[in-house]
Amino acid sequence: MANGKLKQILTDGAWRQNTGLVVLLGLCPLLAVTNTVVNGLALGLATMLTLMVSNLSVSLMRGFLRPEIRIPAFVLIIASVVTVIELLMHAFFYDLYRVLGIFIPLIVTNCAIIGRAEAFASRNKPLPSLIDGFATGLGFCITLVLLGTLRELSGRGTLFSGAEMLLGEWGRAITLTMIPEHPGFLLAMLPPGAFFGLALLIATRKAWESRKTGKQQRAASVMVADEGPAR
Repeated sequence: MANGKLKQILTDGAWRQNTGLVVLLGLCPLLAVTNTVVNGLALGLATMLTLMVSNLSVSLMRGFLRPEIRIPAFVLIIASVVTVIELLMHAFFYDLYRVLGIFIPLIVTNCAIIGRAEAFASRNKPLPSLIDGFATGLGFCITLVLLGTLRELSGRGTLFSGAEMLLGEWGRAITLTMIPEHPGFLLAMLPPGAFFGLALLIATRKAWESRKTGKQQRAASVMVADEGPAR
């Protein structure tokens, strides 16, 4: 496959069709666990791995699945991948597993995952399907991390709190106190804070896209005006 096509898949998954900021799928875990950067990063990585493995598996099996059983087969594949991830987290990241709790197995119900399996992986070859899973997961992970950053910074005045749950004891060294003696902003840590934070991220993305589109339109207008007399 041409590099241009792979680049387009990456851009669409991570930015143009970002799961959390554009398509607005998977909002339950997105809003529930992002009270810290580490929680968001952990769930984002788990979701990315699920997307990559499930997309690759669906693409490899697409020629053997009858149309009437494809959706149950997709769910079975995704559930199997999530179960393995959950068991690995329980074995190696137990404290983080306890914090994320039910939201690890709930990855199975994330509409974005089965949506990519149905819309893309079941119709494309393994490599682009793997790239699509990576790009979609990356976009979702970035949204989780950004939202976690906003909420943790405003709610606690810290960044990477609890990093030892993901990185081991040396993770304690990267915990940053950005605002000393921060009094705490409870609203940022509660569910309403998640909605406000997500709305701010969506508005920021919209404003950036509008500004970019305006610049392109002005540049095109100037180009047309410059070419006018020559014609």
